Amino acid sequence: MAKRNELSFLTAATLLVIIVSVSETLSRPLGEEHLLKQHEEWMAIHGRDYKDAAEKAKRYEIFKENVKRISAFNNGKDVGYKLAVNKFADLTNEEFRASYTGYKRRPTRVLSSGAAKPFKYTNFTAIPAALDWRTKKAVTSVKDQGDCGCCWAFSAVAAMEGITKLKKKKLVSLSEQELVDCDDYDDGCWGGLMDNAFEFIKSNGGLTTEANYPYRGNGGSCNTAKMANHSASITGYQDVPDNNEKALLQAVANQPVSVAIEGGGFDFRFYSSGVFTGSCGTDIDHAVTAVGYGKASGGTKYWLMKNSWGTGWGESGYMRIQRDVSSTAGLCGLAMLASYPTA
Repeated sequence: MAKRNELSFLTAATLLVIIVSVSETLSRPLGEEHLLKQHEEWMAIHGRDYKDAAEKAKRYEIFKENVKRISAFNNGKDVGYKLAVNKFADLTNEEFRASYTGYKRRPTRVLSSGAAKPFKYTNFTAIPAALDWRTKKAVTSVKDQGDCGCCWAFSAVAAMEGITKLKKKKLVSLSEQELVDCDDYDDGCWGGLMDNAFEFIKSNGGLTTEANYPYRGNGGSCNTAKMANHSASITGYQDVPDNNEKALLQAVANQPVSVAIEGGGFDFRFYSSGVFTGSCGTDIDHAVTAVGYGKASGGTKYWLMKNSWGTGWGESGYMRIQRDVSSTAGLCGLAMLASYPTA
């Protein structure tokens, strides 16, 4: 009887060990299997096709680590914003910065005509508590620069579209491709500055429409015939006083403004929703357009930024980023090098 009970105990214990072992064995492949499936689905959604199995394996490992990091962030302490897996998920941060930003702090050709002019909104005090230039029909739809590093062109064009609407009462989508191809003050897909773009537009006599000179996502020879068909023009540009969020507020209260920012960080790249309060520095590498400001339900003040990474990034292509931070440079350096066109 004792032997029978001992045998039953050993059988049950052995069975338990087997069950635990099988469970652990199955759980590991299932987690990996889920990520592999997620990667395949992500590839289909974003039209990603790798050159060979080795490249696919490499990209999967990067994708997996990014997904895990995003999941850990979203499941951690609530900091007021969330991240999401987007089209950049199979890139390292270094690869991402190289292809999807494009602000150059040291341009090939330095222009200073805008910096020499006094800030026209210095004495402006009639600042609304909140403002969204989209509601005033001064912002075109979100665009996508692709893997061409010409964020500077999209930022400058968005600011110009805004001032053109305010002055001419007509919203027209203007051509970034004309700047990429024809603006010899800047370096096309290899980077540039919004001030240089404004200077080019002024000296060129204007800019044509997106419809006339559509965006291709790469540089090419300047189409002078299309470039000659100006649809909007500016008289010049002005720089917002450096490191001054109050001055930036005065400017944005009057028109959309081009903003230089550090946008190459992990949280910025995968930002999805909420008011961004993430840690970032002032290593300016990207350009966006400030198209408003406000205060979230929790009381956090924010800037509303239009980006050029398509509607699949952020809040349908936009970011709300914390305003009035302790650093004079603004969060991610957003108050360091802002400027706007004049018309």
